[in-house]
Amino acid sequence: MTRKRKKRASDLKPTTGLVKNALFNILGNIEGLTFLDLFAGTGQIGLEAEKRGAEVTFVEIHRKRAEDIKQKTRKGKVIASDALRALYKLGQFDIIFADPPYNYDKYKQLIKLAQEHLSDGGLLIVEHFKKVDLEPLTPTGLEYEDKRTYGDTVLSFFRKKEEDGFF
Repeated sequence: MTRKRKKRASDLKPTTGLVKNALFNILGNIEGLTFLDLFAGTGQIGLEAEKRGAEVTFVEIHRKRAEDIKQKTRKGKVIASDALRALYKLGQFDIIFADPPYNYDKYKQLIKLAQEHLSDGGLLIVEHFKKVDLEPLTPTGLEYEDKRTYGDTVLSFFRKKEEDGFF
């Protein structure tokens, strides 16, 4: 009988302080915006967004980590679920931050599904390994705006196009 290996705390890939600071410098004022932290891990990105006045929802598949985030958040909503599964049940967000594991293989599905949950003009930020190129995965309706590289880590930025006002 094979046993499924449990993920340990050492399997976490926390966002470095450099990347976190750069991210929030790029975002600027997020007070009053809705912010989704997918693959939340320790919750540090969402907690920082909360400190800066955003209304935050955290999604973390590991129940213990989700419970730890619940203890730290002041008023954020915490969901213990797979990120893609949770997206089907969630509403619209101004900013979606996704930090999947470096060996993640569902980027195309993640980006497309996240697009459906972005407000018009909303921003999707995906943290990923530098050898992964997400620009070719940009679906119609999203614009690949930018990428910033910090060592082995890249932040890719996608903006949801504003809907035209005519039928």
